[in-house]
Amino acid sequence: MDRANGPAVQGSKTAGADFLQLCVENAPPGGRADWLAREIRAAIADGRLPVGGTLPPSRVLAAELRVSRGVVTEAYRCLTEDGHVAGRGRAGTVVVAAPVPAPAPPAPAGAPDGSLPEGALFGAAPGTDVFDSLRAAEAPYDFTPGVPDLASFPRAAWLRSERAVLAGLSAADLGYGDPRGAPALRAAVAHWLARNRGIAADPGDVLIVAGVAQALILLAQVLRADGVTALAVEEPGSLGARQHLRYAGMTTPPVPVDGAGVRVDALRATGARAVLLTPAHQFPTGVVLGGERRRELMEWARECGGLIVEDDYDAEHRYDRPPVPAVRAMLPDAVAYTGSVSKLLAPALRVGWLLPPPRYREALVAAKRFSDLGNGVLPQLVLARLMESGDLERQLRLLRRRHRRRRDAMIAGIGRHLPGAVVHGAAAGVHLMITFVRDGALVRGRSDLELASAALAHGVKVQPLSWHRQRPGPPGLVLGYAAAGPARIAEGIGVLGAALRAPFSSGSGRPG
Repeated sequence: MDRANGPAVQGSKTAGADFLQLCVENAPPGGRADWLAREIRAAIADGRLPVGGTLPPSRVLAAELRVSRGVVTEAYRCLTEDGHVAGRGRAGTVVVAAPVPAPAPPAPAGAPDGSLPEGALFGAAPGTDVFDSLRAAEAPYDFTPGVPDLASFPRAAWLRSERAVLAGLSAADLGYGDPRGAPALRAAVAHWLARNRGIAADPGDVLIVAGVAQALILLAQVLRADGVTALAVEEPGSLGARQHLRYAGMTTPPVPVDGAGVRVDALRATGARAVLLTPAHQFPTGVVLGGERRRELMEWARECGGLIVEDDYDAEHRYDRPPVPAVRAMLPDAVAYTGSVSKLLAPALRVGWLLPPPRYREALVAAKRFSDLGNGVLPQLVLARLMESGDLERQLRLLRRRHRRRRDAMIAGIGRHLPGAVVHGAAAGVHLMITFVRDGALVRGRSDLELASAALAHGVKVQPLSWHRQRPGPPGLVLGYAAAGPARIAEGIGVLGAALRAPFSSGSGRPG
């Protein structure tokens, strides 16, 4: 018998704890650790255990329940892997996951609070505030792509670094900083990219920005001043990136992506002198830009003096394949390389980097200066210390292990609950894409907008693939898996399958 699920200590008819009013007699034989983990997850979900709350020491809880200590430590281990709790040394095991709100009933059209009626989110072409609206929509299962594992933010390491930075900070350091970014962070980013992405960069090449979003706005501003008004994008490709570029006055001609990445022959046909690519893990298809395509891309850049904007948004997150070199490492004079810590730490930090080619460097520095005088210095210095201390490397290793298990759980759930769905892309990143046979059992002639609407009506948040297209294509969904543990993912995919199999009605949001 597994020691972790061994028999309760004999002597009393009942064994229970004041903590959550737990009674071990409710546990199935041989499954006490799983039972205990489920009870604690439920208490976190309904708010009985708030963020920051401390679980009882394993020895104490085991004694109260009259089970072996291994039962409790195994339950705590599962909760830690799921991202519900985290060990805090002497502070004990602390809850780090926020409660899951119950889905609110849909408000009628024209409700006084301005909320959207059910189905309106997916009822038309996405507006500029579509991502804000999706974030605000309440759902027990959130598979929004691009959402990282926020519960794993390394709070203790960040606080250590922040204290160390503040202890060594002079009064002068609190003044206006270099608009290019703090020298310490620019040096740390150059070292990080050399180690992790094979990019040989001098700190003077690095411009610190408020995430990839700001990098795109600055690039569009500088390109327009240079007479470039079209920046080609991948098809399918990120709706968010396209919205930023269009806001900055750029047109975005689509370039098809196939199994080897962007089609360079189609890029030539657009006549565009600049292109935005996600070559290491294309969003949303997940394909990797192949070697032959990379060579064709370099030829295109040399022939027309073209600019490649490389969005390396999640390249560090790879699970069963060797690293893919950055295009910037092969063609630095023609590539504007950008990345951030949004998927590795948290989007709330608003810290990223841009490595422009020499011809645009000074113009981009000026654009950044007049945009905001530079990012906040203190978070830059803390991040620099995290990078140089090895804490960020440790965080990356932790996330790789977790994300691989979560991706595996999502793929297994899709296989069980979404018959006919095809999973696309390499084992990397924090999302995956699925497509359906247009008239298959799950689709039955529905658009992916209708599928996403039906999913949300049942409490599952996903993005329709058509949001990320400019041209018609097969229906599909884009699913993020970083923010939930394997058990929660398996449960949510089951609910998604039931939602798509349910009879369809106009109440689930049919556009019309």
